[in-house]
Amino acid sequence: MFPHHREREQPIFSARAHVFQIDPATKRNWIPASKHAVTVSFFYDANRNVYRIISVGGTKAIINCTITPSMTFTKTSQKFGQWADSRANTVYGLGFATEQQLHQFSDKFKEVKDAARLAREKSQDKELANTALTIAAPQFSQDLSDDLQSPPVMCVNGPEEKMFRSQSADITLSSEKERIKKMLSEGSICEMNLEAELFTLQDSNGKLVAALHEANANVEQWKKQLVAYQEETERLRDQVSELEAHGGQGPSDLLKDELTQSLEELEALLKAKDEEIHILQNKKAEYHEMEHERDATIHRLQEMEMRNTDLERRIQNSEQNLNNSLEERDRMDNEIHRAIEILDIKIFDLNDLRQSLVKLIDK
Repeated sequence: MFPHHREREQPIFSARAHVFQIDPATKRNWIPASKHAVTVSFFYDANRNVYRIISVGGTKAIINCTITPSMTFTKTSQKFGQWADSRANTVYGLGFATEQQLHQFSDKFKEVKDAARLAREKSQDKELANTALTIAAPQFSQDLSDDLQSPPVMCVNGPEEKMFRSQSADITLSSEKERIKKMLSEGSICEMNLEAELFTLQDSNGKLVAALHEANANVEQWKKQLVAYQEETERLRDQVSELEAHGGQGPSDLLKDELTQSLEELEALLKAKDEEIHILQNKKAEYHEMEHERDATIHRLQEMEMRNTDLERRIQNSEQNLNNSLEERDRMDNEIHRAIEILDIKIFDLNDLRQSLVKLIDK
């Protein structure tokens, strides 16, 4: 037996990012698919001639998406992008560490999408060529079916203007409702982007807090060492002073040189520790800036939630107005039908009266 050789998928581009998926229940909030940044890679399957995006977290596949020409990668912020997968019925979001990584992933996504489009066009051309060799059938126009499906136009003398006004009001309210829903969806997208940024900031904040606690512990240890070094320096200085006071030559000069060298080394070490303390203080200032930025993001998120609440209230009012208009139109339709019935009765009575008058005239 000869083993069947199959070309395996080869990665063509990789990047690290935080992976999110849209909440299937609300279609508005992002759900983190990974606790930390994972590798997201583009793969090419030579056997099937398709491109895929794959990301694995541990032993679980977080992303397994086949790229189609209809997909679009949208950059919603400086470090966040998203695309929709209709086959999986979900939306994926990626949060990158830098803006440059986002641009590189977006460019590669566009390049791979164009390659997938060319591969599909070649496959379709091959299928059309094979079909043309075996099948030749005329194509019939669908204009007649379109005409048959078009609704007939009815006109009633008298109440026509009222019906037209009711329909115009219905169309106006429907368009207003669609416009408000569009505004609400845009607000939801902004809210999802802010939530993703907030998650990234919270992750960075946790890392900074851990680093700050570790730095504070190191600072306390270094302060104790600094006090010990200062005491040792003072002791050595006292010894040097005593040796200088006693005078003497030979071995005392050698001891003095050793003590002076030890003193210089301790002073250099003290200077290095002071610089480390200064660096840690700067990191602490950066941590406060990150806290301020996080508070600002939370404030923006709260404002966006208030705006969404206002838009939802406006949609409810529009729906209520639309229901009232529909009820008014139904009432007007009933009145029109009643008026038509009464008019038919009157016409019938007039016809009987005319026939009676004709009989009287004939007599």
